[in-house]
Amino acid sequence: MADYSNLQNNNSNPYGAGDPYYSQSTGYITPMNPPKKAGTSKWVKLGIPIGLVVIAAAVVGGVLGSRAANDDDSTSSASASGGNSSGSSDPGDVASVKAEIGRFATATASEWMMPVYPATTNTAAFTVPTFVDTTDAKLAWPSDDWKSDSPSVTNLRPEHPRIIAPKYKWDALPELIQNDPYLKAWNDTIFGNATEYYSLDPVKYVMDGDSGILDNAREIKMRIKAFSYAYRMTKDTKWADRAWLEVQNAASDDFGPNNDTKWNPSHFLDTAEFSAAYGIAYDWLFDVLTDDQKTQLRADLNTYGLQPGIDTFTVADNYYGWWQKTTYGNWNCVCNGGLTLAALAIVDEDTTGNAAALLEKTVPNALGNCVYAVSDDGTWAETANYWYFGNTGHAEMASALQTATGSDLGMFDTNPNYYKTGKYHMYAYGPTSKFDWGDHGPNKFSSTANAVLLYGQYYNQPAYTLFQREQADAAEPWSMFWYDATVNGAFWNGLELDAFFDNATDQWASMRSSWTDSDALFVAMKAGKNQGHETHNDLDVGDFVLDAMGTRWAGEYGSADYRAKLYFSNDTQESVRWTWFRKMTEGQSTLLINKANQLVTASPSVISSGSSGTKQGSSTVLDVDTDDTAFWVADITSAYDGTTSAKRGVRMLNGRKQVLIQDEVNTSSDIQWRMHTNATVTTDGSSATLERDGKTMKMEILSPSNAKFTTMDAVRLDTDVTPPEPDQENPGITVMMIELDAGEYTIEVLFTPQWGSGFKAVTPSSVALDSWSLTSHN
Repeated sequence: MADYSNLQNNNSNPYGAGDPYYSQSTGYITPMNPPKKAGTSKWVKLGIPIGLVVIAAAVVGGVLGSRAANDDDSTSSASASGGNSSGSSDPGDVASVKAEIGRFATATASEWMMPVYPATTNTAAFTVPTFVDTTDAKLAWPSDDWKSDSPSVTNLRPEHPRIIAPKYKWDALPELIQNDPYLKAWNDTIFGNATEYYSLDPVKYVMDGDSGILDNAREIKMRIKAFSYAYRMTKDTKWADRAWLEVQNAASDDFGPNNDTKWNPSHFLDTAEFSAAYGIAYDWLFDVLTDDQKTQLRADLNTYGLQPGIDTFTVADNYYGWWQKTTYGNWNCVCNGGLTLAALAIVDEDTTGNAAALLEKTVPNALGNCVYAVSDDGTWAETANYWYFGNTGHAEMASALQTATGSDLGMFDTNPNYYKTGKYHMYAYGPTSKFDWGDHGPNKFSSTANAVLLYGQYYNQPAYTLFQREQADAAEPWSMFWYDATVNGAFWNGLELDAFFDNATDQWASMRSSWTDSDALFVAMKAGKNQGHETHNDLDVGDFVLDAMGTRWAGEYGSADYRAKLYFSNDTQESVRWTWFRKMTEGQSTLLINKANQLVTASPSVISSGSSGTKQGSSTVLDVDTDDTAFWVADITSAYDGTTSAKRGVRMLNGRKQVLIQDEVNTSSDIQWRMHTNATVTTDGSSATLERDGKTMKMEILSPSNAKFTTMDAVRLDTDVTPPEPDQENPGITVMMIELDAGEYTIEVLFTPQWGSGFKAVTPSSVALDSWSLTSHN
């Protein structure tokens, strides 16, 4: 066993652990069988669903969101201007249709927590996405009289509440709830959650190994949001009293160390989330808190939150503030956002000057860093799941600045491509779960995808709003104010089935047969660099996932043990991180050459891509022609040492009913084609049968003619370097392989879901990747 005893962890990007689907013994668990919080299961992460307590009551009839029919690069001018688009429907007509139809999704699939849509066409409701013009101030965000001609962090609205939800929005909410089925359902869920939290003891201090108390911070924030919302909607002081109990607890002698490190500034995410929670409590409960309570809250917030925040900006060599210089991660958004919410809440009454001083620091820092975590194609540069943390922080900060100062102060538009991140999030999801490469992070608690509701509203992208309102994590307080109730239509109406994301950091493709069919075919594949992801990535160039018939057949492991020694050491070639199976190349569904990890210096390129350009119409049922297709090809040679050439392509065949993955490799080393599945696998030479949930997938090697499938358990190879701490076990996972000697090969693997009676499979002709086109396989 290798000796790492003398190595030190390079904490350039430390991150706390904790996830509702995490188990010390088995690691991360499949969403195929999502467990209770303390449970275990036999898969490691085929796209873990949102780990939120709040979703428990939100799964009844989730609502489907819509994307604008013209949501592509041509929408940039509209996105920059914000505001509502013109619609042909009267707001009253929209409300009547909503009341008649209710929520579009009829249920949420219990396994995947994904919305289920009826197989129907409803032309009255499933129209092209739009925001309906209205002069009703209740529906506008923010209203014209809430905007400022001279916005700044020193020119704030004097009244409370001012964070996220100004008073006029609170006043309008009861009527909006009465007229909108989504708002009504979310409101019911929030009260249900608040009632559940009410009966629980205050959150206990639990240090997660030596990394942090992020779970504690986010759970307290989640509870305070629910309690404060319930108070403002009812004026029943029992909710304010319960929120105060949580506030007192987080600053008590029994909660962590009795010094100014109580909120763990060494892992500053924790401090930021506690600060945000206190800011929400101060602002939303302002009219019911006593003067003594406000004084105590401000004092605790300054001691444990704002003063450490000031120190990160002003004290030389203060390690706690390393996040101020990171462009590509969630840390900058969450830390700046939490401090900003807290400072905006108390700045008028803060005699220390910390709040005002911080606002002069956090906003410029976020504008120079946080907003650029979104690439020019909309991809979040960390991972698809860290998108949640970063965008929640960004959206909270932008929204709070908007409502407190009358302007977002550049948070929305400094990066002109930020509006595209809603599109990225939508296309990352398949029918069962997301294409969830790399680490997926700690327990989300109060981090949701509801930033998409805010972006839909501001960037004039009604499809974003329509998509997110159907999701299981939509029911929480921010939604009540970020959701634009004038939205009309169905997110899928006019939405292209395929999208290609070509930024060099994360090149990837998303292709599907339907947006609304839970059994749809979905395949996604990535290339991209192996560095530049805040040490949350895997060595996974060429990795793919595959859904069909309501099952994920090729999946992702997600995170390994965040608390393991040197897990976040660095992303150099020699990093200890790459000794864990789930982070190594052999833990990915891609090519393994010479039984070695890919090169961290990999810089793949996209050779070609194409799509029939099919857009779904108003119907939730979509039939396409047999020649309807999409494909994507990448040169991944740079990921492999000693390899002359390596290319990988993926395409849909036979009217989007089958999938072909093709590799062209010339190397002086041995090759393994690898795919990870939790299906039951039976191999027969060049063919294999996968079975799961009563469904069947056939796989066939079309070339080389002498190749055959073999299988192994999901464990490291005997030749691997042993990590400093053991790998998690991966029970129930089978690694499918094609093993080849050194040489030059075209490897073609055909995936054929067994769709049932009437389906006729095809065997495509062999076409070189450089010659792939929309018609090359007709």
